[in-house]
Amino acid sequence: MARDTTDQTPLSSVQDLTDYIAAGNKPRERFRIGTEHEKFAFFRADNSPVPYFGDASISALLTGLQEKSGWEPIMDGGNIIGLAEQSGMGAISIEPGGQFELSGAPLETLHETCRESNQHLATLREIAEPMGIRFLGIGGSPKWTYAQTPHMPKSRYEIMTRYMPKVGSKGLDMMYRTCTIQVNLDFSSEADMRQKMRVSMKLQSLATALFASSPFTEGKPNGLLSWRGDIWRDTDNRRSGLLDFTFRDDFGFRDYAEWALDVPMYFIVRDGRYHDCTHVTFRQFMNGALKSAVADPAPTMGDWTNHLSTLFPDVRLKRFLEMRGADGGPWRRICALPAFWVGLLYDDAALQAADDLTRNWSFAEVAALRDAVPAEGLKAEFRGHALLDVAREVVDISRTGLKTRGKLNREGQDESIFLAPLDEVLAKKATLAEDLLSLYHGRWNGSVEPVFADYQY
Repeated sequence: MARDTTDQTPLSSVQDLTDYIAAGNKPRERFRIGTEHEKFAFFRADNSPVPYFGDASISALLTGLQEKSGWEPIMDGGNIIGLAEQSGMGAISIEPGGQFELSGAPLETLHETCRESNQHLATLREIAEPMGIRFLGIGGSPKWTYAQTPHMPKSRYEIMTRYMPKVGSKGLDMMYRTCTIQVNLDFSSEADMRQKMRVSMKLQSLATALFASSPFTEGKPNGLLSWRGDIWRDTDNRRSGLLDFTFRDDFGFRDYAEWALDVPMYFIVRDGRYHDCTHVTFRQFMNGALKSAVADPAPTMGDWTNHLSTLFPDVRLKRFLEMRGADGGPWRRICALPAFWVGLLYDDAALQAADDLTRNWSFAEVAALRDAVPAEGLKAEFRGHALLDVAREVVDISRTGLKTRGKLNREGQDESIFLAPLDEVLAKKATLAEDLLSLYHGRWNGSVEPVFADYQY
């Protein structure tokens, strides 16, 4: 999220919070695709991380992009921390360790999404190349220790950095040493949201397996295929992971709001200042817990919007659904991840087929799969079979959904072309992480250094 919200609309009830989320309902013809992707910035001379300050730095990249694009700079304490397209058609933000993120515009087709990503990367290279900076597209920082990783001067990250060690063992790794590709998708009604949430929550671990690309930590194999997936198993389990109530047939907007109310807050913003609120839940805030702590203690819609952005379930509900399970990856996967989910969720027949396939999957089964996938990937067992078998069936459902959508490019190709990286994974029966490990033990001669050259943007 590039910018924290400052909407001053007062809140008076849980219904206000529920209504805010429900306002995301929109007709099918207004459904859009919003793709987000992160990458690690590094100096090509020695594969070291890029700091925030300096002539060749994260701040210099942001300033260069601002001058080239004309996008509005986002400031925090006098430092540029992101950019926003003035009409809401995209944003640039930085993650805690300097990971560079594009939050793409809401677009109608995957063809547009792929063009957007390619244009972003091309523009970024123009600015980064004279500084000796390039970008790495995998899911976990393969070389740098936490101490070697730069910290971005962003107020919300300072609060999170202090808080994370109190609630889990891996939160700082999540913040500073992982990258992801995500897609944001729409719903038309509470029933539509329910079905999409149920299907995507159950299949999120499959996405983790298909996109696994984080097998290295601090210069050597870490024993995992998705280190990032494992990190999310113990980051802050009150605000992340699977949500059992989303498996219910009567789950709705109110249930998510009630859950969010009882998650500890990170902050509120008053007069441009961030106040640490990690000691209270949003429900306690609504009941007056901050009356003696801040000058303007009444909850606002901006506070609620910001709070929703600090919740990290595998599928996050705001005024749209965010698919959060995948590792970052090379540029082709920036298009493959949204293609996978659009095919499943934006065609009625495909969505129903995916729902029918997963309908009787229990919470315990899905939780066990989530625990197994970071180490085992597509070899994880589900109901006596390798997850690879499920993956083939689900990717085929997605492909059918994309073909049915009938969104063609100038060459007459439909959006299913973007599933090619997943088809390669299924054909080889090996994830990108396994490819990386084979290179490490083979041509790379036990070094992770070549990953920076071979998987750079």
